Amino acid sequence: MSPDPAEAKKAAAGRRTAEAQESARRLSPTRALDVDRLLDDPGTRIVVCCGSGGVGKTTTAAALGLRAAERGRKVVVLTIDPARRLAQSMGIDSLDNVPRRVKGTDGDGELHAMMLDMKRTFDEVVEAHADPDRAAVILSNPFYQSLSAGFAGTQEYMAMEKLGQLRAKDEWDLIVVDTPPSRSALDFLDAPKRLGSFLDGRLIRLLTAPAKLGGRAGMAFLNVGMSMMTGTLGKLLGGQLLKDVQTFVAAMDTTFGGFRTRADATYKLLQAPGTAFLVVAAPERDALREAAYFVQRLAAEDMPLVGLVLNRVHGSDAVRLSAERALAAAENLEELRIVDQGDGKAGLRNSPDPYGSSRTSASGTAAGDTASEEGSPAETERPVDRLTAGLLRLHAERMQLLSREQRTRDRFTARHPEVAVVDVPALPGDVHDLTGLREIGTRLATGTEEQTQPS
Repeated sequence: MSPDPAEAKKAAAGRRTAEAQESARRLSPTRALDVDRLLDDPGTRIVVCCGSGGVGKTTTAAALGLRAAERGRKVVVLTIDPARRLAQSMGIDSLDNVPRRVKGTDGDGELHAMMLDMKRTFDEVVEAHADPDRAAVILSNPFYQSLSAGFAGTQEYMAMEKLGQLRAKDEWDLIVVDTPPSRSALDFLDAPKRLGSFLDGRLIRLLTAPAKLGGRAGMAFLNVGMSMMTGTLGKLLGGQLLKDVQTFVAAMDTTFGGFRTRADATYKLLQAPGTAFLVVAAPERDALREAAYFVQRLAAEDMPLVGLVLNRVHGSDAVRLSAERALAAAENLEELRIVDQGDGKAGLRNSPDPYGSSRTSASGTAAGDTASEEGSPAETERPVDRLTAGLLRLHAERMQLLSREQRTRDRFTARHPEVAVVDVPALPGDVHDLTGLREIGTRLATGTEEQTQPS
């Protein structure tokens, strides 16, 4: 006995609906990230937001800082993002290397914000670890000025220097760090090691050796060593640049050890229990691929990862209507309109008295014109049909987007079930003030729990 076609069609529609609900539902992760618990814990002293570019790290860092401050903590947000969105959203005209109090916050806490000034931080390090005369020589050195303004890795290293300075003051309950917008957002972890390799490199040792030897031995080494280098490096770098490098190295020699010591101390600070790393990502394949790399790298470096912030997650209150059913309904509306138009033309062409229309009375013609002006039922319904079909297609696109985001998210959580996750629903517009940051903070704290499946 063959199955009833109507029942089979109904069963197929039911399966499609179930599949749509399953694909659109935000599944609770293996572990849900409790943001408020993290921010309220007095043992949490540093929160580092890392992730690939364009995923909302700066906004997330600012929202976390605001929420922590309004829950009673004294917070400073350090951003390394050259875009000045943080200052704009916090109502500050400009940010610089000094923490500035943010006005308009609620609660008993305090929120301060600052933007890393890479060169100024480098200058502060020199001034703090060299006597005034030596510091003046270093700061005026052309090679130092180039190094402090744009040497590869300097920004990342100075971010760690500034973090170390802020933490050493013990003035803040919580420091929230927005990491540099580099291709690899974990470059700041490598910066201390790269600087150490640079300072211990053969060229630096060769340039500092004459000063360390001193006396005639030093001069003899300088004459031999520099004559060898001048022939090669002088051609590659230019004589003046080489002299600038020598002067810089000679002046900085006494501070090199301090650089290494502080770099090691900051690196250990990042591994300490009071530090919490948050990986920020968007529900997109490339962003979550980068997030997976960050998770693995942080684990390899023994850095305390607390979870993943999945930013700008889309949702819908009409998940029962699948993309397939919406598209089918839109096509049905469009096909009916085409059929109506075809029937009308066919009826006119196949009229038994095609010339009768010319013998219709004037009153009939007028009546027809009046009906046309007022709009026949078919004419009245067509704009509604077109609008409905368009809305159905938009809904189908939204459901397809939800399905893609869910599949991407599920792949990440399946590979990294140990990582706590919080979904942050997308806002309808950009964040440009404290109200927007406050809303992001609320969604960070309750995003996963609020995303329930409609009954």
